[in-house]
Amino acid sequence: MYSPDKIRNIAIIAHIDHGKTTLLDGLLKQSNVFRENQIVPERVMDSYDQERERGITIFAKHTSIQHGDYKINIIDTPGHADFSGEVERVLGMVNSVLLIVDAQEGPMPQTRFVLSKSLKMGLCPIVILNKIDRPHADPDRVLNETFDLFVELGANDEQLDFKYCYASGLREYAYLDLNDPHENFLPLLDLIISATPPPTGSTENPFLMQSATVAYDDYLGRQACGRILEGKVVKGQQVLHIDKEGQQAKFAITRIEGHSGLEKIEMEEAGVGDIVCLSGIPEITIGDTLCDPEKIIVLPPIKLDEPTVSVDILVNNGPFVGKSGKHVTMNKIRERLEREKRANISYHIIESAADQRKITVAGRGELHLAVLLEAMRREGFEFCISKPRVIIKNIDGIKHEPIDRVYIEVPEGSSGGVIEQLSRRRGEMQHLHTDAQGITHIEFLIPTRGLMGYRNEFLTSTRGLGILTSIFESYEPWKGEIIGRPRGVLVSICAGKTNSYACFNLESRGELFTNPGDEVYEGMIIGEHSRENDLIVNITKGKQLTNVRASGTDESIILTPSRKFTLEQAISYIEDDELIEATPDVLRLRKVHLTENERKRESRKK
Repeated sequence: MYSPDKIRNIAIIAHIDHGKTTLLDGLLKQSNVFRENQIVPERVMDSYDQERERGITIFAKHTSIQHGDYKINIIDTPGHADFSGEVERVLGMVNSVLLIVDAQEGPMPQTRFVLSKSLKMGLCPIVILNKIDRPHADPDRVLNETFDLFVELGANDEQLDFKYCYASGLREYAYLDLNDPHENFLPLLDLIISATPPPTGSTENPFLMQSATVAYDDYLGRQACGRILEGKVVKGQQVLHIDKEGQQAKFAITRIEGHSGLEKIEMEEAGVGDIVCLSGIPEITIGDTLCDPEKIIVLPPIKLDEPTVSVDILVNNGPFVGKSGKHVTMNKIRERLEREKRANISYHIIESAADQRKITVAGRGELHLAVLLEAMRREGFEFCISKPRVIIKNIDGIKHEPIDRVYIEVPEGSSGGVIEQLSRRRGEMQHLHTDAQGITHIEFLIPTRGLMGYRNEFLTSTRGLGILTSIFESYEPWKGEIIGRPRGVLVSICAGKTNSYACFNLESRGELFTNPGDEVYEGMIIGEHSRENDLIVNITKGKQLTNVRASGTDESIILTPSRKFTLEQAISYIEDDELIEATPDVLRLRKVHLTENERKRESRKK
């Protein structure tokens, strides 16, 4: 067990893609965490499959390294504002943060967000100007911009006097002065030891800890992860569990686990400052207090920002239900969501007493919700998802909605179209300037619902060259109606298999979402109409064959590739009268209702 003055607890925070996970990889390698012959993948901390696919950090993760006789506990945090709940939970476990800023781009929207959280908690950040080896790096300008950001966010004198260094996570070196040699990360590790205060508390006091995250082990059950605030804990020790309702129960600690590199190691005892996972408390959740039964202390709950977007999850009642999924009933879906709610308090799970057929899940944004829904899909669940909607608040009798601050970088020639599009969606431009490289920087305040479904349009209008990031700003009075999707959809009139002849004939009507040979059903959305209205079509209709018209000629038909949605894109695409049918193998879009009268009316129009 380490003495508290030999422990340093830090979190790494940064904007997306500013290199925090790569820099952490370098720290782990130089700390001899891995064997000499061990194959180490890139972004080794991003072990979750969706993190590797998306190229972002989703969950906060713990590790530790040795430096001399010091133990440095490090927490890697997400950079995306949708996963801010992960950042808010773990900041209470650390005594300082490493703020990583790209030495070329400078502070970005998410930099502002994560920095403001740490400053409010009284932490003194250490600034790392990363990617210093890039050809257009301008560390002096970025350092000044970072200082200005500290001032803007209300940092106190101690926080303004922050320590900083220069680093290259890719080339694995850091230095304090521009004239210092570029060798390794030792200057950074020394800076962490000198600039990070040791954890407060005494091993002589009674045991006290708050659960910041919850893990699950198939053999050990639920595990409470957090930093020991006071005293020490020994295997077999009796502790008092106090939940958010104030209910108390005694339990014996069955296992204590700490971190050494990427591995969890069993410990016989742990003391003040250690970040540990404790087993033996079966019903513990995030924010609960663990203390000595002889001295009861109730810690305040962990406060998180409220969610702003919600979706309804319904049982899949389509014709193809159960073809690829194992879990299709509402009881299974409810059980899975309740399990998620206990492990991740940034989601709100709401059941309606009036309608037992749906469960509402609220989160920080479309990406936040899509990660949970994609995880359920991969676990064998089948369900339907409604169009996301913003969470409305009544403040002093006036309807308020969430507003996002949007930061956009586009080539100068595309800026006019982007400004026009956002203005139509009730956006208000706050800032506009074009730099020497011809990149226009635009800042907008826009209702959250105005951004829903816009990202695909943005990529199209900027030819994929634009960058759009957004963070929640505040609640403001309702801004009025906002235009939805500009085009209608093509809806199948019957069930069957699609064929190339029908697909070829429908290509002139719009863009298809299906390929020849796919099974479709009545009411399923099979494409996007080129006009603003919905169109009911028959995509299963085959060619009438004669002696002259042979079926073999269909083989020469060349079709445009169909559009395939990710779950996140599908959530952004659908309208109020449409649903996503999510299964482990395929995503389908469909209309909520398609009555006989509607079909006849559409047929007469054709």
